[in-house]
Amino acid sequence: TVMAYDRYVAICKPLHYGTLLGSRACAHMAAAAWGSAFLHAVLHTANTFSLPICKGNALAQFFCEIPQIFKLSCSDSYLREVGLLVVTVSLVLGCFVFIVLSYVQIFRAVLRIPYEHGRRKAFSTCLPHLAVVSLFVSTGIFAYLKPPSISSPSLDLVVAVLYSVVPPAVNPLIYSMRNQELNDALWKLA
Repeated sequence: TVMAYDRYVAICKPLHYGTLLGSRACAHMAAAAWGSAFLHAVLHTANTFSLPICKGNALAQFFCEIPQIFKLSCSDSYLREVGLLVVTVSLVLGCFVFIVLSYVQIFRAVLRIPYEHGRRKAFSTCLPHLAVVSLFVSTGIFAYLKPPSISSPSLDLVVAVLYSVVPPAVNPLIYSMRNQELNDALWKLA
């Protein structure tokens, strides 16, 4: 969300970039991102530790995924799951809507640029962020919103790895593709 706002200001309001994204604004955005992530984590942690576990303590995962922990609970966790889902969807949907609105404004501004070189440069600024967001959102949607009928322990494990490992692993690669020296080195290898 912060990256989308940064791209929006850089492209749609370039003369105001220093004012709108000064150190104070950046500190506020970082605090908001960290604060919301911390509160979300505390909510999940408190909910997890309040669950009565009676089906053993072994998960079919290599890390603690909340849906897997719910499977170990001996109480009806439907209301807990719905509550957590509502909070998570609200947070994610708010960020997603902000990102979409930012990029709609960005694309409107870019398409008004009269020169192709300027449009290409503006799009190349945005595309790495869009690629990372798309990868993260698509794997997250598949991980948490897939129907239970297609759920299996091995598929859950693969999806958990895809969701938690792949986006952070390819993030530096996607962002570094804008580096001309790296592109030249990759073309020499190919």
